[in-house]
Amino acid sequence: MQKKKVNVIGAGLAGCECAYQLAKRGVPVRLYEMKPEKKSPAHTSDLFAELVCSNSLRSDRICNAAGLLKEEMRLLGSLIMQAADATSVAAGGALAVDREKFSSYVTEAIRGNGLIEIFSGEVEKLSGFGDEMVIVASGPLTSQALSAEIGRLTGEDHLHFFDAAAPIVSAESIDMESAFLASRYGRGNDYINCPMTREEYEAFYEALITADCANLREFERDGVFEGCMPVETMAARGHDTLLFGPLKPKGLTDPKTGREPFAVVQLRRENEEGTMYNLVGFQTHLKFPEQRRVFGLIPALRNAEYLRFGVMHRNTFLNSPKLLDRYYRLKKNPVIRFAGQITGVEGYVESTSSGLLNGIFAAYEYLGKALPEFENDTASGALCAHISGAVTGNFQPMNINFGIMRPLGQRIRNKEEKNTRIAERALEKIKAAIHEYGLQTEDTNGTQRNDNTGSKKGQ
Repeated sequence: MQKKKVNVIGAGLAGCECAYQLAKRGVPVRLYEMKPEKKSPAHTSDLFAELVCSNSLRSDRICNAAGLLKEEMRLLGSLIMQAADATSVAAGGALAVDREKFSSYVTEAIRGNGLIEIFSGEVEKLSGFGDEMVIVASGPLTSQALSAEIGRLTGEDHLHFFDAAAPIVSAESIDMESAFLASRYGRGNDYINCPMTREEYEAFYEALITADCANLREFERDGVFEGCMPVETMAARGHDTLLFGPLKPKGLTDPKTGREPFAVVQLRRENEEGTMYNLVGFQTHLKFPEQRRVFGLIPALRNAEYLRFGVMHRNTFLNSPKLLDRYYRLKKNPVIRFAGQITGVEGYVESTSSGLLNGIFAAYEYLGKALPEFENDTASGALCAHISGAVTGNFQPMNINFGIMRPLGQRIRNKEEKNTRIAERALEKIKAAIHEYGLQTEDTNGTQRNDNTGSKKGQ
């Protein structure tokens, strides 16, 4: 009799992490990925774990919630964190990666794993897996056919929000006479900063709010997710909105004037060689010629060569508190799990975390072991609680933040000190869970691996 396998749908960040966690615990996996046969409007590469928005995994300091979550994932032996640390590029206090090298690292690790069987092609139905476990990690760009199947299975209409990717320009086309190198508050020189005077900002702002956007389909006209808002939508909210958002000058000093500029556009390195830079916070839905015209009003980008224009696409997520338990299982049919951004966790790191925990939970269930518990005094557990807990009003995607974690129970006025104390408590809890549930694993090549030795940064 053929041994049952666990089926993972989608080879994005969550799906690859989930498949890896299952396989390194000896659980055979079928991984389904519709690329290269079919791509969403936002995907261009045939590689797994493609980053379609920013190349940044955000802060790497544990006094920041995203930094804490990454450190928890390192302790738990995350493949995605191994890849990110191995392919990182300079980005101040953030962890940014070389996109192609990052995806190649993950793809090679997955394809080289003997317990992971890969199937290319679109999955349209979830009814053909019998009583085998299925983990849907199809992401925020889930195909229409699979979306319809999930809707039928759950009896719920899907919710949609919008996501947008920022343009990328070639480094050699940036006018460095009109720019300067710096990170905020003197934390290095990892960003190219493009200052603007008041007059230059006024011209840019007027052009931006009157520029032509690409046409949206009917089902895409119902709103914008706050966490990845197109720059033109942000600008339309008020003349000064951008000055407190992606164009804020705080913490930056122009060496030519010795003062903070009126406005600053930051460019972040896209690859290790530093030949490509993205416009930080400039996710956009402007038509391509309009992007060239409007962003060309930024002095340092007047002659910029665009290696990729910004694009906008539909994202999908579930009404998870109604549908899922804290182990990411479908309440109506627990043999089906969901992982990644489709669950309502928002961001690369959060998506990966849900894939990691899904892999651990599914492996323990498959092996007949008690499921590990991750409480909301850890960042990982707080995300589990968020997607499965009671929600006032409409459920919306959520980045990790200290506000959804259990408070310390004592008042500490200094925010950084308070957050560091919460983070230290969380890391101790993760280490205790690793010990309590025997989360030490053996890789499929037989090499012993202790998950609590994977930490590289953040302490």
